[in-house]
Amino acid sequence: MKAVQILLPIVLLALASSLASAYDPSPLQDFCVAINDTKNGVFVNGKFCKDPKLANANDFFFKGLNKPGNTSNAVGSRVTQVNVQQILGLNTLGVSLARIDFAPKGLNPPHIHPRASEILVVEEGTLYVGFVTSNTENRLFTKVLKKGDVFVFPIGLIHFQLNVGDGNAVAFAGLSSQNPGVITIANAVFGSNPPISPDVLTKAFQVDKNVVNYLQKQF
Repeated sequence: MKAVQILLPIVLLALASSLASAYDPSPLQDFCVAINDTKNGVFVNGKFCKDPKLANANDFFFKGLNKPGNTSNAVGSRVTQVNVQQILGLNTLGVSLARIDFAPKGLNPPHIHPRASEILVVEEGTLYVGFVTSNTENRLFTKVLKKGDVFVFPIGLIHFQLNVGDGNAVAFAGLSSQNPGVITIANAVFGSNPPISPDVLTKAFQVDKNVVNYLQKQF
């Protein structure tokens, strides 16, 4: 019994330690402007930090999000990202932004953000949006959004937006990471480099191998 009493606090301490390390630490400084100079920088959260005394307003600034993205592509949409690559001052702050432009019937294809939840607001047009829960239920949540409407996509879940209006559409998205990442499902599955074996995809999707070969050629 005494051994159990001694062991329990040790187990709880180890569990608390593992949970604490499962999240990004809070910044211990006002900001950490990212730089690529490894000579004089301090490595923090995937980036080197500029000396704070050398930071200036341009490190926290991005111009041009008012300009429409070019939607003349196969899916009819364009995402303009504003993350730590575009605003170096976002480093360690845990937020980023994106503008999504849609041609008529344009689609932002099913994708996931592995490191961020997303909140979307429609600026113009009408969008059909949705996300799918994990494999326990695979529930689909959808909504038709009009100008001024807001929708949230939880972190790591497959989601999409489709322009169902007659004209162009524009939406802005806030994301809970300086570098949320994006995995477009079709591109990842059928356009991987090198390609995934057709035997894997044939069994996974329960289709003829010719269908898989055709889809892989599209990417």
